[in-house]
Amino acid sequence: MHVGVFLLGALLILTGLLLAVLPGPLTIPPILLGLVVWSMEFDFAERWLDPIERRAQQAWEAAKVRPWRTGLITGAGLLGAGVASYLFVRWDVLGAVT
Repeated sequence: MHVGVFLLGALLILTGLLLAVLPGPLTIPPILLGLVVWSMEFDFAERWLDPIERRAQQAWEAAKVRPWRTGLITGAGLLGAGVASYLFVRWDVLGAVT
């Protein structure tokens, strides 16, 4: 069981690290998921996750204090990402690079 958990966690972390060289926001989630998988079996991973969980809880509490502000910022970020994605495809940025 330990070997399977270790390999799954390592695969997720490696995937996140490989995604770091590609454009986009998908670097951190696989790394965190790999640490969560490891924390089910290994104490060192649980210790690594503790400060991240505390900061996430603090951010959640701060977001609940100002829900409108949080919603507007999130909506603006999603709208910006959508516009950027549209323009990226519309202007064929990948085709221009190669």
